[in-house]
Amino acid sequence: MSKETIDSDVAFIAALAELLNKNDLTELSVKREYGADDSLDVRVVKQAQVVTVAAAPAAPVMHHAPAVAAPAQAAQPEDPAQHPGAVTSPMVGTVYLSPEPGAAAFVTIGATVEAGKTVLIIEAMKTMNQIPAPKSGVVKRILVEDGSAVEYGAPLMIIE
Repeated sequence: MSKETIDSDVAFIAALAELLNKNDLTELSVKREYGADDSLDVRVVKQAQVVTVAAAPAAPVMHHAPAVAAPAQAAQPEDPAQHPGAVTSPMVGTVYLSPEPGAAAFVTIGATVEAGKTVLIIEAMKTMNQIPAPKSGVVKRILVEDGSAVEYGAPLMIIE
């Protein structure tokens, strides 16, 4: 693999991240074929004001190019996943904040929840998985949007 190919792939990934922000998209997935056994798979996902280029351990593997962090990541002073009250995703899927379309959300910011109460649903492989509050407390932040894709370990909300 040549340096030109790597530089081209990095520029391509940066352009995808820019396209994602410019067009207010939440996810892009692209596969570039270079030959029979040579390709570049890229998945760019926007969650809670952060653009992630798929190269994290739980994300699909990106061939050829190193991960490129979007400028929005540098502006985040804290990592919500490291917060002691973080509720993280136990699986990859699509998050839903209410039991069905048009229904009230399970929880809202400022709501008091008890341990074990369903706070959201993650759909994975056409199965709706209820995600319970791991502890009692007050919902301080909701870090995902209804219908957005989530990765394993992604922070979903903060309960203090």
